[in-house]
Amino acid sequence: MKQLRHQADVCVVGGGMAGVCAALAAARHGAKVVLIHDRPVLGGNTSSEIRIHICGADRNNRIPNMRETGILEELRLDNLRRNPHQNYSIWDLVLYEKVHFEPNLTLLSNCTCLKAETAGTRIANLTGWQLTTETYHTVEARVFIDCSGDGLLAPLTGAQHRIGREARSEFNESIAPEQADKQTMGMTCMFHAARHDTPQPFEPPAWAHDFPREEDLPYGTSGHDWVEMGYWWVEVGGEHDSIHDTEKLRDELLKIVFGVWDHIKNHGDHGADNWALDWIGFLPGKRESRRCVGDHILTQNDVEAEGRFEDVVAYGGWPMDDHHPAGFWAVKLGAPATIFHPAPSPYGIPYRCLYSRNIDNLMFAGRCASFTHAALSSTRVSGTASVLGQAAGTAAAMATARQVTVRQIGQRHIVELQQALLRDDCYLPRIRQEFSALTTSAELTASRGDPSPVRDGTSRPVGDEVHAWTAGPGDWIAYRFDSPRTVNEVSLVLDSGFDKKVIMSLHGSYGQVTRVPDVTPKDFRIEVFDDGSWRTLHEVRGNHQRLVRLPIGRTVEGVRFTLMTTWGAPESRIYAFYLD
Repeated sequence: MKQLRHQADVCVVGGGMAGVCAALAAARHGAKVVLIHDRPVLGGNTSSEIRIHICGADRNNRIPNMRETGILEELRLDNLRRNPHQNYSIWDLVLYEKVHFEPNLTLLSNCTCLKAETAGTRIANLTGWQLTTETYHTVEARVFIDCSGDGLLAPLTGAQHRIGREARSEFNESIAPEQADKQTMGMTCMFHAARHDTPQPFEPPAWAHDFPREEDLPYGTSGHDWVEMGYWWVEVGGEHDSIHDTEKLRDELLKIVFGVWDHIKNHGDHGADNWALDWIGFLPGKRESRRCVGDHILTQNDVEAEGRFEDVVAYGGWPMDDHHPAGFWAVKLGAPATIFHPAPSPYGIPYRCLYSRNIDNLMFAGRCASFTHAALSSTRVSGTASVLGQAAGTAAAMATARQVTVRQIGQRHIVELQQALLRDDCYLPRIRQEFSALTTSAELTASRGDPSPVRDGTSRPVGDEVHAWTAGPGDWIAYRFDSPRTVNEVSLVLDSGFDKKVIMSLHGSYGQVTRVPDVTPKDFRIEVFDDGSWRTLHEVRGNHQRLVRLPIGRTVEGVRFTLMTTWGAPESRIYAFYLD
């Protein structure tokens, strides 16, 4: 069989949202990256193969201004621009395009990691089998990031890891069981249905489960009062091995899916006469399996205390959504399929949760990072996984550039890492972005209002503080210097509609926006002041992004931003405007 070898600075395993963000972040910070992914499409649980919408700290826009930004926001805004019909195959394409055309990044799709070679407490290389090309790929790298979800690199490398629920006494977690066990949260197969102009009969396959009564289903009638999208409670696996039993659990999920659809179509009036199935997921979306062990294990108590760590590099905010191990069948026990335990939003997640306690060059992000089961019930959602991935990828690139271990990044360079994340439009609770003297020493003026929030270091509303300058078409904001200064780049953090629900979902009742938010600046100018007059350097048309960086590359006496048009709103906000 054909064999290929790759030399990289960073190797990421798993192309879900954590892996995509980790790989892009590492590559953009100068590392040579290989991303190994065992599926044909990127996105993991959010892809067209599974179709789970991205949840996060904003709880589907129920908590104001908590939406994750950074690379995830970039991807979501690209999707709004390209995919107004919310087609999951186009979402796949958005992710593919972003990864495939990123300099420094090589994508190995349909490639399953099979083995690892280690040297002492370091990983030397990984080997994967690419089914489509019948090729073995061996990747040597300085840092490896496990974003596989199942924590695949842990058993391959001897990294410490956990499976199941901790005993209540181990970390004094009130929602943990009295005794430790191997039970987990389960997995789900989704479906999608479409409305037709005429009645659509349905005959279930003979092997489907039979659910003739409302009380046979979790949450009774209220649990399935929409029909266009599947149900999270179609879930099994928590009482089994959520890795090695996946195939037979998939079979059970299909029996439940068809049984549930039979109930909707043929048992009672669900308003579904004209509805028919048009897609069924054959790849279960998982919630929990292995969890790697880092220098810190995030616990329920950390979450409840708002995660006020000095080395915070990401944040969460989803409730502790602890699914019953019995999943769908919890209904037979008279138990709810999940319990939503309260959690603050946001809470910080420390860097020490993202690298291995005993393997020196292993990092992890997503649901296989260093959490207890209780904490994972909140951190497992894809929005949180994305910002964890961006933090891990950025740190991995820094470690290779500085020739230090990933642990030493936390010990010696944590402030640099935090500031790099803030510059890339990540949000870190209670940490402000620091700006260059070029920005802080310049005179800042505007055509209206107080311009000072654009350099206050917080690029989103927090509490009652907006942290933005408000502008309408024709308004400008400008930096002027007391003498000519060399400016390399101008950065803008613009309004992407934090009051809007930006979510890729087939659940039409969510009320999500499906186009670029109307408040986003569409057209604007960047001008420089030179020889006594303002000259246009950039005239941007059709912008849809929140974070915009533009080159200046010259010595000037001032830089000015002028808003020309939005995507429809009379005003917009500028959260940051700074120079380097």
